[in-house]
Amino acid sequence: MINIDHKFNTLRKAIAEGRIETSPQTIEMVKAGTVPKGNVLEIARAGAIAAAKKTPETIVLCHPIPIDYCNISYEIGDNYILVRAELHAIAKTGVEMEAMNAAYGALINLYDTLKPVDENLTIKELKLSSKKGGKTDFKDNYERKLKAAIIVISDSTFAGTRKDKSGLVIKEFLEHEALVDIQAYEIIPDDIEQIQSKVLELEARGYDLIISTGGTGLGPKDFTPEAIKPLLDKEIPGITEAIRRHGKDRTPYAMLSREIAGLKNQSIIITLPGSSRGAKESMQAIFPGLTHAFPMIWGGGHDHHGKAKLEKELSKV
Repeated sequence: MINIDHKFNTLRKAIAEGRIETSPQTIEMVKAGTVPKGNVLEIARAGAIAAAKKTPETIVLCHPIPIDYCNISYEIGDNYILVRAELHAIAKTGVEMEAMNAAYGALINLYDTLKPVDENLTIKELKLSSKKGGKTDFKDNYERKLKAAIIVISDSTFAGTRKDKSGLVIKEFLEHEALVDIQAYEIIPDDIEQIQSKVLELEARGYDLIISTGGTGLGPKDFTPEAIKPLLDKEIPGITEAIRRHGKDRTPYAMLSREIAGLKNQSIIITLPGSSRGAKESMQAIFPGLTHAFPMIWGGGHDHHGKAKLEKELSKV
C-alpha cells in the first residue's frame, strides 16, 4: 500500500452504480415478492454492506477505513434493476473502492437470488458516478500566485556553521503548490529586533504569506513567538491548533512547540519549528486549507469564485 501517513482526515463521499438486466417477468416477481429465495432487494442490500466493510480483504492495496454511512438504493425499470451505493467516511483516503465494492456486492447477490428464475441475467455498467473529499476539494483558485517569503531564524545558520534544512523543506513544499510564488528566502539570527524588522519589511513589500522556521521551542534563545505576537493585528489560533494536532499524532514532542500565526494587514505570518521534520509536518497540516484565508482577507468571503470585491482586489495586482 502507498504511504498516506502525511494526509489528514476529511469527509469522503462516493457513489457507485451498476445495473442487472433481466426479463420483465422477473421484474414483476421482484415487485410482488414472489422470488423463491425471498426478498431479493433486502438480501442484496445486506450483501452490499458486507462487501463494503470487507473491501480491503479482497482489493489488496486498499487501506482499511472506518465506514460512517452506507446506503443502497434501487431504481427498477421494465427489464433492469439499477443499484446505487453511497458511502461516507471521515478518513485519510477515499471511499471510492468501498462504494464500487458495495454496488458489486448488491449486483452479485441479485444475480444469485434471481438466477433460479432467469438464466439470462446480465450485470452491466458498474461505475463510479461521483466522489468528493480530500485535499483537491479544498484548493482555491486565484488570478495570480500567492507571493510568499521564507525566513530561517538560526544563529548557527546565519553564521554559516550549520546548513539550513527546515527552510529548504518549506521551500520544496511550497514549490509544489501551484498558487505560491516564493520571492524571498532570508536567513537571520535569533534576535527579536531583527526578526521583527525582517517581518515588517516583508509585510510592507506586500507578501501574502510569510513563513518563519526556528525559535519556537523552549530553548534560551527561542524568541520567535515573542517577536511576532506584538506585530499581529489578528491571531489565527486554528492554524497552530492544526499544526500541533497533526504533529501530536506523530510524536508527543509536538506539544512542546510554541508556534504562532496571525494577520498583519493583508499578510499571513506563520512561525514553524526549526526541525526539518517539524516544518514538513506543519506544512502538511495547513495546506491546502490555508489558501482559503486569502479570499476572505481580500474581501471575497468564503465564496471565492465570483465576489466583486475579490475581483477588484486582484485587478490592482
